Amino acid sequence: KIVKQLKKEYKEDLEKSKVRTEVNSPTDVEAPLEKTGQNKDIGQEDGTANSEHGEEEMEVESEKEEEKPKAGGAFSSALSSLNVLRPGEIPDAAFIHAARKKRQMARELGDFTPVDSEPGKGRLVREDENDASDDEDDDEKRRIVFTVKEKSQRQKIAEEIGIEGSDDEALVAGEQDEELSRWEQEQIRKGINIPQVQPSQPAEVNNVYYQNTYQTLSYGSSYGIPYTYAAYGSSETKSQKTDNTVPFKTPSNEMTPVTIDLVKKQLKDRLDSMKEMHKANRQQYEKHQQSQEDSTKAIERLEGSSGGIGERYKFLQEMRGYVQDLLECFSEKVPLINELESAMHQLYKQRASRLVQRRQDDIKDESSEFSSHSNKALMAPNLDSFGRDRVIYQEQVKRRTAEREARRARRRQAREQTGKMADHLEGLSSDDEETSTDITNFNLERDRILKESSKVFEDVVESFYSIDCIKSQFEAWRSKYFASYKDAYIGLCLPKLFNPLIRLQLLTWTPLEGKCRDFETMLWFESLLFYGCEEQEQVKDDADISLLPTIVERVVLPKLTVISENIWDPFSTTQTSRMVAIVQKLIDGYPSVVNAENKNTQMLLKALLLRMRRTLDDDVFMPLYPKNILENKNSGPYLFFQRQFWSSVKLLGNFLQWYGILSNKTLQELSIDGLLNRYILMAFQNSEYGEDSIKKAQSVIACFPKQWFTNLTGDKTISQLENFCRYLVHLADTIYRNSIGCSDVEKRNAREHIKQIIKLLASIRALDHAVTVANDHNVKEFKILIEGK
Repeated sequence: KIVKQLKKEYKEDLEKSKVRTEVNSPTDVEAPLEKTGQNKDIGQEDGTANSEHGEEEMEVESEKEEEKPKAGGAFSSALSSLNVLRPGEIPDAAFIHAARKKRQMARELGDFTPVDSEPGKGRLVREDENDASDDEDDDEKRRIVFTVKEKSQRQKIAEEIGIEGSDDEALVAGEQDEELSRWEQEQIRKGINIPQVQPSQPAEVNNVYYQNTYQTLSYGSSYGIPYTYAAYGSSETKSQKTDNTVPFKTPSNEMTPVTIDLVKKQLKDRLDSMKEMHKANRQQYEKHQQSQEDSTKAIERLEGSSGGIGERYKFLQEMRGYVQDLLECFSEKVPLINELESAMHQLYKQRASRLVQRRQDDIKDESSEFSSHSNKALMAPNLDSFGRDRVIYQEQVKRRTAEREARRARRRQAREQTGKMADHLEGLSSDDEETSTDITNFNLERDRILKESSKVFEDVVESFYSIDCIKSQFEAWRSKYFASYKDAYIGLCLPKLFNPLIRLQLLTWTPLEGKCRDFETMLWFESLLFYGCEEQEQVKDDADISLLPTIVERVVLPKLTVISENIWDPFSTTQTSRMVAIVQKLIDGYPSVVNAENKNTQMLLKALLLRMRRTLDDDVFMPLYPKNILENKNSGPYLFFQRQFWSSVKLLGNFLQWYGILSNKTLQELSIDGLLNRYILMAFQNSEYGEDSIKKAQSVIACFPKQWFTNLTGDKTISQLENFCRYLVHLADTIYRNSIGCSDVEKRNAREHIKQIIKLLASIRALDHAVTVANDHNVKEFKILIEGK
């Protein structure tokens, strides 16, 4: 409604402006005279023809005109050459056109001084449209301002198309068009306060006969509202022009002539656009056709593979149920397996502890019996906290002594039967013989544990406790759907899944016994040996490849740790040899498992060292007797001393069997510092200096690994053996002193003993001490002895 009202007002104002232009009233000519200040009296008399707004505007312009400096220059001199209008004289069109031309030239030269008081006011001044009480003639009056203005768009177009400057009607029409355009914009800004609306897309004009008949006037450019006339007989509106610079043309009744070329051109353009549209539609059609073909193929492919997916889903659901049942079964049976394993370990531990305790009691009894102190005080100690008296203690000692001597007699008899009596030394044999009662009790308890272990899975279907059945289930999963098998990390879960079943089979496995089976020949090992090897090519980073090494790490190594800590006896050469053999086998066969960075391997080595240190502190005892007592080689103290010495040498050899498994630093600390320098050297100093001492020294040196001395440089041996080397030097000196004054045979024997000592020193790379002995005793065959070491 507002737009229609504005259109109506616009048409009325347009008609009034035409009438006003034709009349050309004198009041319109006198207005600029008032503004320039040439006839102030006339401006005051005609004040009734202007509104209050016009008077305020004139006063402001007058004040600004007084404040502005008077400008001169080229344009002022040019303007002065024109005839000055007399007061009341009306300028003609030629005069106005000439003035405008001069102002335009001055503006281009940059020496332009506006004549009017304020250039911004160089526009039509109109009364407020709300003042409806004023006379209609007064409202129509406009004042012509003689100021230089920027050329309007229509003026520039008029100059370009060749309108003469003397054409009064063209100039007046151009000014009126500009005034109408500005007036229309002012009316819209005052009367309309609506948000900006984007111009609609231009529609195609179907009526070619009235094309470009009317031009569109853009009004309200700040609001972006198009204003146009619709073509007569057209169903669609004409394309809207939004450029504010294009002036409005008065609608003309003339029509654009329709020619054949114009029609042909429009038909050709229409045909070209239709061809382009057809081409785009054709491409879109082909695209849809290809998409349809792809969709059809995808449907066929999915329909063909739906059967496999269904089978896969069914299989995985069955495996899910099977695994859940298996885990529920293990959650109930694993505690029973742990109890049986602990009971078996405790049974073996009790037997080993009983043998160790018996050996310690025998050493105490013999030490007390052959002590140089009061035998009664030692054999009849004070009452202990349990209230045991001396009589009971003496009876226990007598019973242990009788049992000990009986065991020794049986071992001696066995050696005589095998012909090893001549080479045997007291103390080298392991006293691990058990009584029939102990053996019977041990076997009964062991059979009971095995019987209980056989009942663990008696209420379970075979597919939930048989390693072969469980393995076949996961092998089927691996062979059919390896991707999901790998995504589920089954290869990492299988060692833990088989762990309780394997521990149940290893319940009685003890590598310290001679009849113990090798774990690699057991059923579980053979069953899992080729798991995951059915493919021709192994997948990279396949966890199933390391299934057996992982089981060895998590099952075998922990069991060996328990055996080393609680069952193994370092005094037993047989047990030590078997223990070293099984550990060396793991090192050679499973290098990825038995290494220093593996946690279970570290626990095993730590258990071995703790057991060796405990034996060194609790079980080693070296008695000290005067030499006069040891002179009788058939006496009890001498036999006890020799037995303890050779048992210490045997322990030294057992310790050094761990060469290559334990570090050299650890072995040297245990064997040399802890055993040789602490106990054996003390026994050497109390022994007889002679052939017996040399034989003992040879036995000690034979225990040392040769690799310790092959890589040594220089003339000195390892620092821990310095005390032993000094003892050998002292032994050579003693033998030499004892041979002085003896027969030639004894001297030759003594010299041979000295040469043997030089060989012993050279064998342990103590060349400095060997040279000292050779020089002191004038041994000339030193190089031969060194080379023949």
